Amino acid sequence: MILGMDIGNTTITFGVFKDGNRLDTWSLSADQTRTVDEYGLQLVSFFQFKNWKTEEINGIIISSVVPSLMNTMSRLCREYFNLSPLIVGPGVKTGLNIRYENPKEVGADRIVNAVAALQKTTPPLIVVDFGTATTFCYIDKNSQYQGGVILPGLDLATKALYEKAAKLPKIEWKQPARVIGKTTVEAMQAGMYYGYASQVDGLIRKIKEEQQSEAYTIATGSTSKWLKQETSEIDEIDEYLTLSGLYAIYQKNIKE
Repeated sequence: MILGMDIGNTTITFGVFKDGNRLDTWSLSADQTRTVDEYGLQLVSFFQFKNWKTEEINGIIISSVVPSLMNTMSRLCREYFNLSPLIVGPGVKTGLNIRYENPKEVGADRIVNAVAALQKTTPPLIVVDFGTATTFCYIDKNSQYQGGVILPGLDLATKALYEKAAKLPKIEWKQPARVIGKTTVEAMQAGMYYGYASQVDGLIRKIKEEQQSEAYTIATGSTSKWLKQETSEIDEIDEYLTLSGLYAIYQKNIKE
């Protein structure tokens, strides 16, 4: 079995694969104050719940946008699985031609998502990942990663609104019945839901216009399903796109 770890700013998502099939996924909070043993014991508990043994894992791959947690999880792999993980970064084969001015600046999660998207369908492609930050990546018809857009994620934008505006309350994400809110909470919910969905659609259209391309758009991440019903430019939701990309990269490096 292969274990994939996607370390984000808010959550760490794990996926276990066997013979190309994803057996299960789960998430833990990304807390830089937690120790190797705290994470390790939680992983062991999950394995016991599934009646798996840690010895059944014969390979681990990690992508991370949090350097301090990368160190923690790398130690966890060695101490709890007796394995050195494959870490997505320089020197790892991805098969992706990155046309960024400085390819090292591209986040590991964006690379992994692009690889997974290319496994799914024919380019040109736009990949949208809704996380702490929302990222848009464009892959052209020649499978070249051309770059993209980064903006604050929905949770971050909502948090900034109530933390920086003294009279605005903390709200829950909810699809309001109308765009014009009759209360402050409704008005904020309308802004977050309809405003963010419109922003996403607008950026996708701008990318297509700039690239003169009718790119197929795949979205992933925590709020992708919630926003999908209000967006018109997203063609497909794949909740586990990043994990699929991790598995694909692992197989490419083992085989080659």
